[in-house]
Amino acid sequence: MIQIFDTHTHLNVEEFEGRADEELALAAEMGVTRMNVVGFDKPTIKRALDLATRYEQVYATIGWHPTEAGTYTDEVEQFLREQLQHDKVIALGEIGLDYHWMTASKEVQEQVFRRQIALAKELDLPFVVHTRDALEDTYDIIKSEGVGPRGGIMHSYSGSLEMAERFIELGMTISFSGVVTFKKATDIQEAATHLPLDKILVETDAPYLAPVPKRGRENRTAYTRYVVDKIAELRGLSSEEVASATYQNALQIFNLEVK
Repeated sequence: MIQIFDTHTHLNVEEFEGRADEELALAAEMGVTRMNVVGFDKPTIKRALDLATRYEQVYATIGWHPTEAGTYTDEVEQFLREQLQHDKVIALGEIGLDYHWMTASKEVQEQVFRRQIALAKELDLPFVVHTRDALEDTYDIIKSEGVGPRGGIMHSYSGSLEMAERFIELGMTISFSGVVTFKKATDIQEAATHLPLDKILVETDAPYLAPVPKRGRENRTAYTRYVVDKIAELRGLSSEEVASATYQNALQIFNLEVK
């Protein structure tokens, strides 16, 4: 039986309220047997932890999103520190830089990014990176801060093969979302084709970025299967081979035991 780990989903947003059982059932039908729900502000962090507590196959990653960087305070950092102790929390994130929305200055975003990388390393957790229109600055900050022994994840990667290789050299793992299925995403497809299989993960970022053949509709964690299928097609492998490799990669980076 195929087993897929959706390493980044937002089952904790309002669109999915009251639908967890339905979403997890559909995911299981399509082979998605574990998922990582990412919280990025106080309400979504609470819901991520609630879901992870209720469902065995659900884990949580929590952090302060770059679009929220302007509200990051010592109190927020203490809140994160406390919530990161939860036994179903497997990473800190999503953190990083977002120059598209620019809800906070570059300087503020950078400071908050650096503080959270330091927190992840202090707590011996991998960190999950969101970067939009800021790939070079993101690289420079990660390089200067250093990646801890637990590593980090470039969530919904959207850069070139060469840039992905540079992130891997720093100790990062590259996660592909439904964008890899888009016809014009040739750079991302090249990266998914040629990167070492032990350095990649799969995700949905649901309810956003639905893959082909569901593009333009609400994304669902079950649709990680289409990401797996596309990467398998690109690499000339079976879906089972890609699912197995990315599942094992997820278990390793999240420090989870094989069940």
